[in-house]
Amino acid sequence: MDVRFTDRELDIMEVLWTRGASTVAEVRDALTDDLAYNTVLTMLRILEEKGHVTRDTSSRAHRYAPSVAREAAGEGALRRVARRLFQGSPEALLVRLVAQDGLSAEELRRMRDILDERLRDAEERDAEGRGAEGRGAETPGANRRGPAAPDANRRGPAQEEPS
Repeated sequence: MDVRFTDRELDIMEVLWTRGASTVAEVRDALTDDLAYNTVLTMLRILEEKGHVTRDTSSRAHRYAPSVAREAAGEGALRRVARRLFQGSPEALLVRLVAQDGLSAEELRRMRDILDERLRDAEERDAEGRGAEGRGAETPGANRRGPAAPDANRRGPAQEEPS
């Protein structure tokens, strides 16, 4: 499920992610825009109805807490951006991100380290998958070339030559 927020909802969620459980007055005070108390209350109730926040009614001033992690919201937003602005290509999104001016050498190194780690994980998964396919060779007809084994002779760009 993609978690979606309006800009105003995201402002309120940012306060809750940063501060933790907060009253309407605390959220209102933490926002950069000067909103009426009732506006903030209405937005918190909408977020509660959507299941994005919970409300603790044990004290006179109800406290609202995020029930959606910041990471989940970020993942949903990135999927939408990739789909809508980059024709569904996470690669195109990444290329645009790293092509930006202003990234420090340290930021680029950290990004490269993350990519290197993800590449190792993907290569391990691919190797495990190829190992499972190799065990299927004992099945009658599994070594046959042609329609029964359509991928036997095809190599994709990410596959390496066998050693």
